[in-house]
Formats: sequence, structure tokens, C-alpha cells
Amino acid sequence: MPFLSGRRSVLVFSCFAAAYFFSYAFRSINAVIAPALMSEIGLSNADLGLLSSAYFVAFAGLQLPLGVWLDKYGARRTESGLLLFAAAGAMIFASSTTLTGLWLGRALLGMGVSACLMAPFKAYRQWYAPQRQSQLASWMLVVGTSGALAATIPVTAALPLIGWRGIFWGMGVLILAAAAAIYFFLGDVERSMERPQPLAAMPTKEAYRLIFSDRYFQRMALLGLVNQASFIALQSLWAGPWMMTVLGMSRAQTSQILFVFNFSLMLAYVVLGWWAPRHVERSWSVVQVVAVGLFGTILAQAAIISITASWAWIFWIMLAVCVTVATLVQTHVSMSFPSALAGRANTAFNLLTFVGAFLVQWGVGIFIDVFQAHGATSARAMQGAFAVCLACQAAALFAFVFSKAHRELATT
Repeated sequence: MPFLSGRRSVLVFSCFAAAYFFSYAFRSINAVIAPALMSEIGLSNADLGLLSSAYFVAFAGLQLPLGVWLDKYGARRTESGLLLFAAAGAMIFASSTTLTGLWLGRALLGMGVSACLMAPFKAYRQWYAPQRQSQLASWMLVVGTSGALAATIPVTAALPLIGWRGIFWGMGVLILAAAAAIYFFLGDVERSMERPQPLAAMPTKEAYRLIFSDRYFQRMALLGLVNQASFIALQSLWAGPWMMTVLGMSRAQTSQILFVFNFSLMLAYVVLGWWAPRHVERSWSVVQVVAVGLFGTILAQAAIISITASWAWIFWIMLAVCVTVATLVQTHVSMSFPSALAGRANTAFNLLTFVGAFLVQWGVGIFIDVFQAHGATSARAMQGAFAVCLACQAAALFAFVFSKAHRELATT
């Protein structure tokens, strides 16, 4: 059976990309609206970290059942159904006046968008040629980063006009539209691309036991749990407070820097989407590319922590450029298992990544409050918390580089 091409290929990508755009905007928006939330609701740094991490708790908690649903029911039905919960979460968040209500809305958001990358990865694994996988993954992250861009200067401009509540009401309506597009526009494509999936019926426990016990999966997933998770936590929350607290930027300046940061990330994904199919596994192995790129993120974060001059925001750009190689890790995990297990393999990896993101995002807030309680200034406390995070990333990268685990890519 031929793989997708032409108009149908574009339609599938466009529908999934629209939902991922909004999911990434939801993930990143707290970095911009954090000051308004803290002043209006009266949140501490730990409260803010806990609130933002509610997204990751719910997101991570749904990953294992999500893998089963994707392999059993397919990407279209699974994602469109879950997006209804995301819309409800946005509306609950918009109407809440307490930390509990905000946490519930944020958690429903995390649950509802939990399939926004895993569902397309499952569909792409089955419907597109193997050589297009890394390119499609990079393009998806270009779209996702565009969502993060939309959560910077545009959100800052909209805040005085409609407030953060109005923004969430509007985003709730848009996510409903994305759910409808996936469900109604992709039905014919899904039916025409159905292939026999004998391993899809493998018992859930047996499938996940196979995946989690695989030494190569463990090697790659360590980077998701620590390194990728740390970047997600910084990008989606702590980058904004760092600019204002440590570098002394205003809210408007912070919004502009975050826009440049996310725009640089988007451009880096574009370059990776062009470069990876031509060079990865031909002149460079995935392990080599990932190791070099993540070592660059270690150097960038070391500079971020140690240099606090007003121009030091430039090191965040270096971080954005280097971290894009983490995309190859997830694609490689997907291609390391048969396509019938791709949904479960991807969501197992994602579970560890977002558990890590929850721990880092909340943990940074806790460390900031602890250091402040022991007499550190706000800026010094934030530097100390970031340093703890960096040490964990360096240890994980060291373990990854010196691991001997290897796995041949699946062909079906």
C-alpha cells in the first residue's frame, strides 16, 4: 500500500499541526501571564511552579493509556476526543478565581492536549515513508514553536485589552475548531490507509514491559526524563521570571526576548528538518548529533547561570538552537519499534519526559523559595535552582554518552 503524498499529505499535516500549535501555546503562556496571575491570585513561586506543572502531571498521567488508545483506535478519534477536555480546561481556567480552580483547568488542559504530538507521530509512522519521519517531526516542532511565539508578544499586546481570562476563552473556542477539523476531515484518509496491525492487540502490560525493559529505550528515555524535560520546564515557565528577576528586564522587554528565543528555536527546527534527512545516519549517527547538541545546551546554561549582564539573554538563543537535536531522540524511539507499537513506544517516552518536566518545573520553584528562606536574594536563589537543574542534566548526558545499548531500527 503506498504512503501518503500530495494534497492528502498536506491535509493530514495541517490538521494535526493546528492542534499542536494551540497545545504549545497553552504550554508556554504561563511564562508571559505569570506576573498577572501572581498579583491577582496571590501566588508564591512554589504555587506558580505547582500551577504550571499541573499541565505536566495530567499530561504525563495519561500517556500510558493514550498509547493503548492510539494503537487500538487510531490517531484521529483519540486526539479529537481528548481535545474536548482541553477546551473545557481552558474555559475553567478562564473563569477561576482560586489556585484550586486554576489548577483543575490547567490539569484538564494537559490531559486534553496530551495526544497533540503523539497522535500525529503515530499517524506519520503508519501513513508516511520512513525517510520522512525526522523531517515531519521537525516540521511539527516548527509549528509548535510558532505556538510558543504566539504566547509572547501577541499575548502581551492582548493582555491590556481582554486580560488573561479573555485569552483563555478565545483559545478554548479555537481548540474546539481544531478537534472538529481532525475528526471530520481525516476520516477518509484514515480508512484508506488502514494496514494490518497484528501487534496492536498485544496485551497492554506485555507491550509496556517490552518497551520499558528495552535497554536502548532506557538509554534514549533518560534524555527525555532529564534533559528534554528541563528545557520544557524552562521554556514554558521559568525563562520569563529569569529575564525579569536576574537580568532586570521589564515585562515588555521580557516578552520581546521570549519572542526572539522562540523564533530562534523555530528557525533551528526548520534547519534541522532540512539537514537531518540528508546527513543523520549517513555521515552522523543520531547518538553523535544528540550528544554534541545537548553538550551545547550544557554550555549555554552554564553561561546563563554565571553571566548576569543585561546582554546575557543571548545565551538563551544558544540554548534554543542546540536543544533542537532532542527531536531526533523521539523519532528514533518511534522507529526502534514496529509501527503497531509506535503509539505505546512514543507515549512511554513522553510519560517520562513530562514526569520530568513536572518535577523540574515545580522543583525549581521549591528550590527558589528554599534558597530565599536561607537569606539568598531572589536573583541568587534562582541561579542556585538553575544550577541544581544543570547538574542533573550533565549527569544524564554523561550516562547517555557512555552507555553501550544499541538497537536496530524497525522496518515495519
